[in-house]
Amino acid sequence: MSQHRKLQGYEFYQTVLKNAKYFLAPMVDQSEYAWRILSRRYGAQVCYTPMIHARMFCDEKNQQYRTDVWSTGENDQTLLKAALKIQDHCDAVDLNLGCPQHIAKRGHYGAFLQDEWDLIYKLKVEKTIKYAKMIESAGAQLLTVHGRIRDQKGHNSALADWEQITLNIPVIANGNILYFEDIERCINITGVDGVMSAEGNLYNPAIFSGSNLPTWQLANEYLDICRTVPTKIGYIRAHLFKIYRPALPFHVDLREQLAKVATFEEICALSNELQSRLMKTAASHVYDNAIENDVNGYKKFPHWICQPYIRLPTLGNPNSEKKNGKS
Repeated sequence: MSQHRKLQGYEFYQTVLKNAKYFLAPMVDQSEYAWRILSRRYGAQVCYTPMIHARMFCDEKNQQYRTDVWSTGENDQTLLKAALKIQDHCDAVDLNLGCPQHIAKRGHYGAFLQDEWDLIYKLKVEKTIKYAKMIESAGAQLLTVHGRIRDQKGHNSALADWEQITLNIPVIANGNILYFEDIERCINITGVDGVMSAEGNLYNPAIFSGSNLPTWQLANEYLDICRTVPTKIGYIRAHLFKIYRPALPFHVDLREQLAKVATFEEICALSNELQSRLMKTAASHVYDNAIENDVNGYKKFPHWICQPYIRLPTLGNPNSEKKNGKS
């Protein structure tokens, strides 16, 4: 077990994380090793693993968990045991207090642990700023803040409010990073140290490079990585659905097939067929990277280019008119 001195705040950020600015978010079944490799190729400097369940991780009979480091659980001693078990095999252990999904509510973790102030404080590790200050004083070395409340998810996600994010330890902002330009805009508005991307990265894994590349290029790179890094078919299928999302409505037959493929060979063959079709379409169009905006201010990329998934605000959403700087 490691006995090294715990680095504090910016000392940890500068020494261990090397002042990183671009963070790949932890995503269940989506930030697996192969995807982290691809994301690092395109600028991600810190990559989180998928979440683990601390109790299951500490169960010696459970062989599933061996390297993941984004942790959740409802018992402080179990969380501590899990963190100590893996501390020498990763750069940091992150406590998940942000997941708003129903599975997190059932399991009493993620955003639903926010109600357990005494439990979180015992970890040593407004309801916004006051809550964050409490976590800071408990010993957190770095904090990632998602500028939404836990009820804002899916089609109710609204727009992340960047102005709510500020602290005295390194802070990483998360939420509505659609384009590379959003990163500096978010940093300038909030004064945070870095920016984390989850969904934006899934639809454009090159987001941190400032590039919007052809969908097939990134799909091929990911599949090449998966040839050498064992990856579950379900993970691969989910990633291709997101990479190819803007193109699939134009190729419904392949979209339906993608939902059914069961082997890696079938997935590669389908991706090759879609690539062939898209390259023919791209060859018949003039694309000079001069992207116009639509009426809502979002970029109008051709459907064969990787791009963010835009969810327009729903009627009645109190944040539906807050686009300006809060995205």
